[in-house]
Amino acid sequence: MCWCGSNIASTVDLDRVQKAVEKLTNVVHVEQNKYTCSEPGQAQIVAGIREHNLDRVVVAACSPRMHEKTFQRTVAKAGLNPYLLEIANIREHCSWVHTSVEEATPKAIDLLRAAVAKVIRNTPLTTSTIPVEKRALVIGGGIAGIQAALDIADAGHQVVLVEKEPTIGGRMAQLDKTFPTLDCSACILTPKMVDAAQHPKIRLLTYAEIEEVGGYIGNFEVTIRKKARSVNEDVCTGCGICWSKCPSKAPNEFDCGLGERKAIYIPFPQAVPNKPVIDRENCRYFTKGKCGVCKKVCPAGAVDFEQEDELLRERFGAIVVATGYELFDHSVYGEYGYGKYPDVITGLEFERLINASGPTGGKLKRPSDGKIPKTVVFVKCVGSRDEAKGFPYCSRTCCMYTAKQAILLREKMPEAEAYVFYMDVRTPGKGYEEFYTRATEEFGVNYLRGRVARIYPKGDQLVVRGEDTLVGAQVEIEADLVVLATAMVARRDAAELAQRIGFSYDQYHFFTEAHPKLRPVETNTAGVFLAGACQGPKDIPDTVAQASAAAVKVAMLFSRDELETNPMVATVDEGTCSGCEWCKPTCPYGAIDIKTIEERVGKRTVSRRVATVNTGLCQGCGACTVACRSGAMNLKGFTNEQILAEVEAICL
Repeated sequence: MCWCGSNIASTVDLDRVQKAVEKLTNVVHVEQNKYTCSEPGQAQIVAGIREHNLDRVVVAACSPRMHEKTFQRTVAKAGLNPYLLEIANIREHCSWVHTSVEEATPKAIDLLRAAVAKVIRNTPLTTSTIPVEKRALVIGGGIAGIQAALDIADAGHQVVLVEKEPTIGGRMAQLDKTFPTLDCSACILTPKMVDAAQHPKIRLLTYAEIEEVGGYIGNFEVTIRKKARSVNEDVCTGCGICWSKCPSKAPNEFDCGLGERKAIYIPFPQAVPNKPVIDRENCRYFTKGKCGVCKKVCPAGAVDFEQEDELLRERFGAIVVATGYELFDHSVYGEYGYGKYPDVITGLEFERLINASGPTGGKLKRPSDGKIPKTVVFVKCVGSRDEAKGFPYCSRTCCMYTAKQAILLREKMPEAEAYVFYMDVRTPGKGYEEFYTRATEEFGVNYLRGRVARIYPKGDQLVVRGEDTLVGAQVEIEADLVVLATAMVARRDAAELAQRIGFSYDQYHFFTEAHPKLRPVETNTAGVFLAGACQGPKDIPDTVAQASAAAVKVAMLFSRDELETNPMVATVDEGTCSGCEWCKPTCPYGAIDIKTIEERVGKRTVSRRVATVNTGLCQGCGACTVACRSGAMNLKGFTNEQILAEVEAICL
């Protein structure tokens, strides 16, 4: 029994618990330790097993999610099968949820009584091995996906990098400069994009999406849909004649609709691959059956109107998900007038307007009339920290990118005034506080603590009405341009992708890590790892760090030729199974299939359908055992008999 410092001992009377547990049938030794997971604590367990000739062990401590593997290795050192161990969670399930010793202590006794009843019925389990396909799939070609792919490839392993857009680069490619150093975003990113394209162990699949994922760790079966570009990439030289002659125009998504592009286009000049794609929804050939100019002028004959989507089926040993984020739909803030007033823009639109490769060539102009703005108001926390219209979480990057944009404004246009409405200023990174101080002191950015209540037009300007809570007064500022710091949110298709691969996501559709502290880049599906803002709002340094961490996990996985499987998997009693197939759709990992067996009934051979479990896919969740009508499904380590024994022990 572990004190866990004071985490358990302050709420649970362990002496009372010990006296009660010592009276239980089959319990021959009980002892306490202040920190059982420490080296002395583990040594105490080993010594107790050997001294008392124990063949079962119960550890009363924290969640098995934290230290089950630790204690399994401990009992294995003493010569016991690691699955003859049971952990009673008297911290998260007991001491942490009670404030009264009189409530927590009897509950701890009940939990230990249940654990003892179960461990008596535990049986030795053994692991098997599966081969590892040493190829990695990276989903998402932003800075997270690029970094992960490069690190895995530099470790000597093959990587397929899949990006749904026509080019890799992601959101970072749209930015002008990065905080806190004000480095040119493209100067940092584009060399990595080129490195990824030229790396001999990386294969780029742009304009492609994940269609289906099957298999399990070390042996994933993935179907990738490579969408038709209507351009033969192997033949195209990227000369640019086709898009220069194309007569059709459409809003440029890369410039947030502030500029136009052709129907055959590359998203931006540094795009990788630097090969165009035809937007069939805006191409005259596809909408009206006329034109075809691009095909006529292409000197390489690369334009192919008949090209169709291609389905690729690939095997991978590991998957890194780096699908990034989207920006909050700020239109719900009707009082801000976005969409109604053209001079109310988002932070990303500001990035494009101030970027030298943007629609205005880096000259900040008002979208309404092209005039140079003299007064710019930045509104923070649009969609974040707002349960009424947005999300309660902090988007983490908004404070810093707003400070950066205000600095860029004052740097390029010293005569312009910059005002920032804020709730709080959060600067959690290295050099971030100094960067914010630089914005206020060196560049004279005016920070006003308070929310904006309304934005409305007055002549050719916008009146921003808000409050300054520090002076306790209402404020009205006549602005030429208003920039909304919109929150980072999960992608629209995030939940669908998570379900397709088979891992969990939170209430905001950000992907959920296996453990926030100890396993921050792993998912609850073995072999699937997370990198970047798909897991939660992140800035570029944190994104790159997590991408490299995910790459290390993949390299560690690929360092072995075979993997040990989890023996706590579902099993089928074929004699009892009725073949109803209720278990199959219940399994979230696709581990259950139906097979036909033949049995002798008298002189006849009878065919019968029964369930079968793929032990490589099974994660031991137990959902199938609940769905099974005939009781044929059971789970090793958590059999029906073991669970019922626990229930009976608690009900005594």
